[in-house]
Amino acid sequence: MNIHFTDEAAAHIRDTYFAKSAAGAIKLAYDTEGCGCAVNGVAALWLVDSPEEDDMLARSNVFTIFYDPRHEVYFEERLLVDKRGDARDFILKSSAQTYNPSMKVIDRRTSAANRS
Repeated sequence: MNIHFTDEAAAHIRDTYFAKSAAGAIKLAYDTEGCGCAVNGVAALWLVDSPEEDDMLARSNVFTIFYDPRHEVYFEERLLVDKRGDARDFILKSSAQTYNPSMKVIDRRTSAANRS
């Protein structure tokens, strides 16, 4: 899997989530929580302390990105993450389709939980 970030998307993620600390990793998640069943998920970017044991490393132009290999079936080989205007959301798309026009970044790092 190859995940390319536009300059604007990369800068926003870096400035918003990694300005104070570079700790953690990014995971492309197929989030099914609250969606009903496993095939009704939405793509999201999770910030995690470390990848899960079975996670695989995706190629990326900017960040170190992991993903669950069981969810690879839901995505194409080449993906693009772009910033969505002035919103805090991102767009995840490929050359053939848009996977999520308002993708969220969800900070699941321990340090984020301690700030709450």
